[in-house]
Amino acid sequence: MKKNFLATIAAAIIFSGCAHEFNQVYKSQDYAYKYEYAKEAFANGKYSQAISLLQELVTIQKGTDNAEESLYMLAMAQYCDMDYQGAAMTFKKYRQSYPKGIYAETASFYIGESLYMSTPEPRLDQTETVNAISAFQEYLDIYPDAKLKSTAQQRLFELQDKLVKKELYSAQLYYNLGTYFGNCTSGGSNYEACIITAQNAINDYPYNSFREDFALLIMKSKFELAQQSVEAKKLDRYRDAEDECYGFINEYPDSKNKKLAEKYIASCKKYTNN
Repeated sequence: MKKNFLATIAAAIIFSGCAHEFNQVYKSQDYAYKYEYAKEAFANGKYSQAISLLQELVTIQKGTDNAEESLYMLAMAQYCDMDYQGAAMTFKKYRQSYPKGIYAETASFYIGESLYMSTPEPRLDQTETVNAISAFQEYLDIYPDAKLKSTAQQRLFELQDKLVKKELYSAQLYYNLGTYFGNCTSGGSNYEACIITAQNAINDYPYNSFREDFALLIMKSKFELAQQSVEAKKLDRYRDAEDECYGFINEYPDSKNKKLAEKYIASCKKYTNN
């Protein structure tokens, strides 16, 4: 118990000494020393200290030999400190300031990577996802033989999947709302909205990994729409639903939902054969 207490006291003293040392450096007007301290802090993983010093130094060192490295190091420190929004902005600033700089290619990649790390889960607004896709695409356009090309391409697939999931959740929500008309202020129905959302997703992302999920929602929505239709529209909609079911079976013959499609076909035929 006594040893633990002494260890705690020793750690507190060391921490206090380190904090005092940093405060002295932070207040110092010796910018060369401050820059070397920032580099050492970065190398030792003390990113918040490096950021505090570099935010001042990037302004003071403009036009000097250390200006480019200072700005790049600040961006990397922010990224490593998980300030992804700040990092993306600083990497952009670096690329604008030094388009042919020694870190230009890496900075271009990390603009996308920083935005990628800050993208939300698919149910939320996907503006940052779109921005990350644009950043990675720009990186690949500028550097077609980039060192991190394969990583950037993988990120693009992951980000696209996030956008597709967003559309899938939207289509599923419309289907779940079903006959509820409280949100259909401009006419139409939730089943029609589900069909349109799912079809648009398939057209916009033809190689996505959720095609069967969208196809299933379209098939189910068309069948439900036929059942809910007024008499004048039922025949056409049952025929459309039946065709959709056959199309689903043809495209996904081994689907676990094949029996559901066959059940729908049987129900449709009761109406279309009369």
